[in-house]
Amino acid sequence: LAATWDTALMGRVAARIAQDARTRGVRQILSPVLNVVTDVRWGRVEETYGEDPWLTARLGVAFVRAFESAGVITTPKHFVANVGDGGRDSYPTHFDQRYLDDVIFPPFRAAFEAGARSVMASYNSVRGEPATANRWLLTETLRAAWGFTGFVIADAGGTGGANVLHFTAADYPDATRRAITAGLDVIFQTSWEHAPLFRPAFLDGSIPPAVIDSAVVRVLRAKFDLGLFDDPYVDVAAAERSASDPASRALATEAARASITLLRNVHQTLPLDRATLRSLAVIGPDAIEARLGGYSGTGNAPISILAGLRAAAGPRVRVTHVAGPGRALDSLVTIPAAALRTRDGAPGLDAEYFDNIRFEGAPRVVRRDAQVSFGWTLFSPDTTLAWDWYSVRWQGMLIAPASGTVQLGVEGNDGYRLWLDDSLLIDQSARASHGVQTRRVTMTAGTRHRLRLEYVESSGNGRVRLVWDHAVRHDAPARIAEAVAVARAADAVVIVAGIEEGEFRDRASLALPGAQETLIRAVAATGKPVTVVIVGGSAVTMRQWIGDVGAVVNVWYPGETGGTAVADVLFGDVNPAGRLPFTVPMTEGQLPLPYLHLPTGRGDDYADLTGQPLFPFGHGLSYTTFDYSGLEIAPLGRDRFEVRATIRNSGARPGDEVVQLYLRDELASVAQPIVALKGFQRIHLAPGAARVVRFLLDSTHLALTDTLGRRIVEPGHFRVMLGASSKDLRLR
Repeated sequence: LAATWDTALMGRVAARIAQDARTRGVRQILSPVLNVVTDVRWGRVEETYGEDPWLTARLGVAFVRAFESAGVITTPKHFVANVGDGGRDSYPTHFDQRYLDDVIFPPFRAAFEAGARSVMASYNSVRGEPATANRWLLTETLRAAWGFTGFVIADAGGTGGANVLHFTAADYPDATRRAITAGLDVIFQTSWEHAPLFRPAFLDGSIPPAVIDSAVVRVLRAKFDLGLFDDPYVDVAAAERSASDPASRALATEAARASITLLRNVHQTLPLDRATLRSLAVIGPDAIEARLGGYSGTGNAPISILAGLRAAAGPRVRVTHVAGPGRALDSLVTIPAAALRTRDGAPGLDAEYFDNIRFEGAPRVVRRDAQVSFGWTLFSPDTTLAWDWYSVRWQGMLIAPASGTVQLGVEGNDGYRLWLDDSLLIDQSARASHGVQTRRVTMTAGTRHRLRLEYVESSGNGRVRLVWDHAVRHDAPARIAEAVAVARAADAVVIVAGIEEGEFRDRASLALPGAQETLIRAVAATGKPVTVVIVGGSAVTMRQWIGDVGAVVNVWYPGETGGTAVADVLFGDVNPAGRLPFTVPMTEGQLPLPYLHLPTGRGDDYADLTGQPLFPFGHGLSYTTFDYSGLEIAPLGRDRFEVRATIRNSGARPGDEVVQLYLRDELASVAQPIVALKGFQRIHLAPGAARVVRFLLDSTHLALTDTLGRRIVEPGHFRVMLGASSKDLRLR
């Protein structure tokens, strides 16, 4: 949706979602995500509106207004700065006050001014304190300075983070007291069994009754405002009608079309020409999976990209699909319970957990684990164990599922040993890092083998997984060869590639995962025109292959009718006009690389690479061309101006142009961005048609945060720039 750069469309989409939510009895949503993306390695980039505070704020306002006017409370999140160094989720942030005021806070403030009645506190620490227990953030800033009157909810499990993640609270009751007295209203836990951990602080007098009353009042006020005490019921018939409403499907298609972003198009690779095309090769599992992105449901009859292309191609074009090697991140899988047996014959393994790192004494916990696949990031294996000081022994039988040789081993933090049939198979006792150790083992189907795994954790963040490669296909070369053969027999090729991302899935590498890059290079070597369609919600590096292909299209997660929309764009029935909401780097070594950078006089001096991105913020191509002319600035009174210019479609196709307005304060008391987005308009023009676009500027666009923390407009000159991206500036 951010790639549409269309606030009106965002408002209509949000209104439709709000209607669906309301008919199902949903009266609060944990959305929108208004975190400004400071590093595209963050796994949750897909949930955001990109790297720019102005774009994020405008889209966030459109979203919030639609929901709140429909009687559904919005919860902007994650408050605040949920992405830390290296693109890591929920890591400590150390931004200074000016950066918070100028970049991080504006989308949230805009959402509150638009009527958001709740906000979610983030997991991370801000200025050394957990956001859920940060008085400066929740009380002094949010309520006292900004006048927010709604309620604050913690992120799931975030309240207890003070004692298991940040270590600023002694235990759960102490974390509860600190959070509620700092300004948190709702402790959010995804499982009811954790509730008793927080209750003592409400019952022992450690939280003043007046503080509890204030939190309760804020939540009850919202429920009264929603009318939940008068009419809490759901109209089931309306919900069923909403789910099958053709207007919803039409809007989904419109939004998908508007978001699709053409990044590269050389040698007239796109659009595909039905008049001359006789055969089309479509390659990749993402062509048939119709993925909808993180935290999404299954969709209503989703249309895959392959189905969309076949429908759009018509009967004269033969469309052939092969999967290729896919997105597989590794060639090992967790050994399932069905292949494991405890000493009494149950599926799984016998597990003994010790409260020391030497397996000494009686185990503190004895249980059966169905399989060994654990990541104890915030917690220990059991409440009776320290989070950073324990050892575990798993024992049982491994049942060979087939005759032959398998790779058997352990993935996780170093500090483990694996025995098979009482023979030490792997000894990774030295605790240094994280990795995978495997050995080749030959077994006969149905045979049972004694198995023992010992694991030691002495520094926390334990991770351990018992793995093998049984039933994992090691046929990437064969799949690539099959794809190449299909490509050679076709007139044109569409490779649908995808990434893996999401919460708990930050990305150390921005390259396409698995063997997809090898696939692209091999197919491109056939000499056939190749279009790469990327499915995913964040940046992808392309240095290894972009020069070999004719076109690159980012379709994001295009929704339940996405296949139709993608086909419309590839065949030229719809002219693409999506724009990047973030900067795409050439390589991870350039990161962080938002366009909103401060001047330093340097920055392009890598010994082995430029500092410039692969694609700049705001970039997106069209099948037509647009001319810019006649920039004028007219005063409208004190501190108000109108900026206007003429945009003409100088090409042969109708299309949309996204006109972007950037400002630069040419002389300021504190360093300001080289370019800062302060306006955008998406307009449609027929061939040869022209239109005057108009932007209003006032003191809110020109202000800066000075050394005293004041928002002021300093006298001086401002450069006004109009263009098609932050780099493709046409007028100034």
